[in-house]
Amino acid sequence: QVQLVESGGGLVQSGGSLRLSCAASGTFFSIYTMNWFRQVPGNQRELVASITNDGTADYAQSVKGRFTISRDNAKNTIYLQMNSLKPEDTAVYYCNAEITTFVLTLPKDYWGQGTQVTVSS
Repeated sequence: QVQLVESGGGLVQSGGSLRLSCAASGTFFSIYTMNWFRQVPGNQRELVASITNDGTADYAQSVKGRFTISRDNAKNTIYLQMNSLKPEDTAVYYCNAEITTFVLTLPKDYWGQGTQVTVSS
């Protein structure tokens, strides 16, 4: 069984920084693209940043220049360094990954449980 476990959320003042981590555990064959999403109650889940297994990163326009996604394939872990945080970054942040559990199978989507990030003004 595959699990994604996030950590690193919390309360920070506007302009501050936080670093989120997401580690994949369990039995699997390959991890492909890994993503960070966020969601505010009443809104749709929004893609914040993504990173492929060769390290190519992409960002939502709203976080470009402030957030950095990185990946440690040896640890099956991704990180989201969030700098210059704004109150509008307040949300539950979810880790998502495309993972195959057996060779020659299509990847499936897996989700973490989410971690709350609150930015006070």
